[in-house]
Amino acid sequence: MNVGDKAPDFCLPDLNAQSVYLSNFFGRWVILYFYPKDNITTSTIEASDFSKSLDDFDRLNAVVIGISTDSVHSHFTFAHKHNLKVLLLSDREAKTCKDYGVWRLRKLGGDEKFGILSTTFIINPGGTIVYKWENVKVDKHAQEVRKKLIEIQHKKIAK
Repeated sequence: MNVGDKAPDFCLPDLNAQSVYLSNFFGRWVILYFYPKDNITTSTIEASDFSKSLDDFDRLNAVVIGISTDSVHSHFTFAHKHNLKVLLLSDREAKTCKDYGVWRLRKLGGDEKFGILSTTFIINPGGTIVYKWENVKVDKHAQEVRKKLIEIQHKKIAK
């Protein structure tokens, strides 16, 4: 998926096994980030930073959603262990990851296997991808996303 593309809808379970659809957030901005695995350092930093910034994103009419292929139980444990507030969704079959083009063949520890390329999308209230980061570096990423969202919203207002 690229900037200008319509974001594919999905239906995935959250950490309480409740179905969540992207279309549930029509009319709101969506920060959709894909991360490789629960409880690894980079994923914990990213989810914690987004959680700390949720009030800021809410004021910008935005919801933050994290997706990995980990199980609902893993998400539940991860969220409670680190007091995470972001919406975490489980894509066990990697269908949504494939739909968004983030399921890639990667070299990990000398082996090649499929996994998630850390990627973040900003999706506008009409469901179109308006910004994309690949190979995300998690340090200060939540702040970078917030800054970009404000910039995009201001450009839209100025038009």
